Amino acid sequence: MKEEFLDLIKQHQGIIHKICKLYRDSLENRQDLFQEIVYQLWKSYPKFRQESGVTTWMYRISLNTALASFRKQTTPIKYTDSVPDLVEEQSSSNDGYEQLLIALKQLNEGERAVISLYLEDLSYKEISEIVGISESNVGVRLNRIKNKLKQLVKEHSYGS
Repeated sequence: MKEEFLDLIKQHQGIIHKICKLYRDSLENRQDLFQEIVYQLWKSYPKFRQESGVTTWMYRISLNTALASFRKQTTPIKYTDSVPDLVEEQSSSNDGYEQLLIALKQLNEGERAVISLYLEDLSYKEISEIVGISESNVGVRLNRIKNKLKQLVKEHSYGS
């Protein structure tokens, strides 16, 4: 069982890394979250009945862990009216990616969860299973989130 689990983690560790990058800013915090997610996956592995896909299960546990630990943090979050000018410091090939990442971090937890799954090319059905909402609600939320992201990126590019 241990070897199977380690193989799954090795095969699908990209899922965990993406969730960590989306929900934590510093490398140290991402590493801590990665370890916590793997621990939670290990705890739930014996109960995994493979009724859903492995990636669906991993996303669900990873997102729940990221959100739960995010809520537990006692450090106050400082919000500012403007986004730091990180994009200008990046190479031009990464400008779009960096702008999107900055915009994604301005979304609330639920919005980030839905859009990150969508960006992973998961189907509406898979997203609904992971997040626990109906497929039609996934579509509605995605449209709202996409519009919000367009606005955030637009505001940031005009503000630079």
